[in-house]
Amino acid sequence: MKRIYIHEEYCIGCRLCEIHCIAQHSRSKKLIKAFKEEFPRPLPRLVVEESGYISFALQCRHCEDAPCLSACLTGAMYRDEKTKAVLHDKDKCVGCWMCIMVCPFGVIKRDENNKIVSKCDLCNGEEVPACVANCPNEALEYR
Repeated sequence: MKRIYIHEEYCIGCRLCEIHCIAQHSRSKKLIKAFKEEFPRPLPRLVVEESGYISFALQCRHCEDAPCLSACLTGAMYRDEKTKAVLHDKDKCVGCWMCIMVCPFGVIKRDENNKIVSKCDLCNGEEVPACVANCPNEALEYR
């Protein structure tokens, strides 16, 4: 399975990965429209962690033995048969937050606007996730 790998030594904390993630998951898929015209604005599906001079983007690791899959009461969390990525079906989600509680990386977030969870889907359907494609320093790699 292809995954996003982080090279924290190249990350400058610019947060362009977050910005492009928001645009990718918006209705318009356009940067300016996503930020100026779309409400509620989608959440970024990754988080930039910073500690002193070190920063890096953290997103769902799509674990082999994903605890969120077994914790999900409704089956909203599932593994895609083709890509093997752990995905989320928003129509099945009831907002119980069990997946958030068991995620060892803390990367599944509450989407306050929709009362469901939000997590990285590797930009399902795209050849390369938006965060990787738009990282100016190549701190994110998809392999």
